[in-house]
Amino acid sequence: MSGRMHRGWHGPGGRGGRGPGRGGWQQADLPDVDDATAWFQGRLPDGWFVGAPEVTVDREEVLVVGELPALEGEFADTEAGRADRAAAESGRISRFRETTREERIEIARQAEHRYGRKVAWGAKLGETVELFTVASVPVMTRLRQPERIVLDTLVDSGVARSRSDALAWAVRLVGEHADEWLGELREAMARVDELRAKGPTGE
Repeated sequence: MSGRMHRGWHGPGGRGGRGPGRGGWQQADLPDVDDATAWFQGRLPDGWFVGAPEVTVDREEVLVVGELPALEGEFADTEAGRADRAAAESGRISRFRETTREERIEIARQAEHRYGRKVAWGAKLGETVELFTVASVPVMTRLRQPERIVLDTLVDSGVARSRSDALAWAVRLVGEHADEWLGELREAMARVDELRAKGPTGE
């Protein structure tokens, strides 16, 4: 599993939460998170995960999800066999959660000091993905990180004035091509940032 970091919010002043965002959010005090994937990859004990973890960051939280080593043994390609595999995957993730708890607490403490955000954990094995105590932040209703990232993209791009407005707008927009459109919007925002950095040029 390759290590990837998804950043849910970039202020107009730069990446990683530098500078105030639209809608009145003040982001200047948030530490840079651009090296978060590399930091966790170096800090995590050898053998925990297959490859580097996937690190996702927004304004409130750093979510670290790693892939556990594959299960040994075979499972029949039947409904009962697939159910047994899912149960075994869930049990292995539960064991990982319990046996690594103290170390994860210490790593989270260090990361929270470094990045100024809470740290949440998750693990995946086969088709099973489980998140541990992921933050749920009030935004009219309680939303987890993937939903907050969508709202923050809409606010940063100027489509909505606030998370509340973005939530109402997103509900109206829900449809088949929502994910594709948001990807195009992020690409357009990146091009705008590049143009700002270049500044006007004289003839």
